[in-house]
Amino acid sequence: MSIEIKISKRRISYKIAMKILHKRVELIKKNKGKELLWILEHPLTYTAGIRSKNEDILDKKIKVVRTNRGGKITLHNPGQKIVYLVLDLNKRKKDIRKLISLIENSIIQFLKISGIIGKEDKKNIGIWVNKKKIAAIGLRVSKWIAFHGCAINIKNNLNQYQKIKPCGLDNQSITSIRNENGIIVKNIEDRLVKIFIKNINKI
Repeated sequence: MSIEIKISKRRISYKIAMKILHKRVELIKKNKGKELLWILEHPLTYTAGIRSKNEDILDKKIKVVRTNRGGKITLHNPGQKIVYLVLDLNKRKKDIRKLISLIENSIIQFLKISGIIGKEDKKNIGIWVNKKKIAAIGLRVSKWIAFHGCAINIKNNLNQYQKIKPCGLDNQSITSIRNENGIIVKNIEDRLVKIFIKNINKI
């Protein structure tokens, strides 16, 4: 199945990225667009998913973007890699749990390159290292088109999490590759694409 691969070297605003994702979803519904795998970074942006609560915003002065992805409030900032997906499950397996598992496994495999052992948690979607969250996952499905994706903390500023309860967690429960061992591999985008494409094609 043909998947368009996009790697953005410049940071893309969250709102612009969402417009692109939603446009692709609509094109795929009309059989006029390819599936998408997009690697990028966002400037500092706080986003609230459909399960977010106002009490998760600790600093009421920050601007929060409401979004239709699953999950609660989280943060995107430079040094964090975003993997966005738009997948047509009508032409694959209509199995959301399987898709989430493949995303989790992809993140775990990527972290292993840096010598980090990541683990999934059946109660909390995402990937964890020593009881701290290193990657968040948020998806939405519309007429079996799955979109949004995951965010992996590579070398981003974790202090910016202090203004929220990320994913409903204590903001000290967040980590990054740099915080864990400082091993930042080269060609991150290419490695992510290779791993994700291999696993996505299993569904």
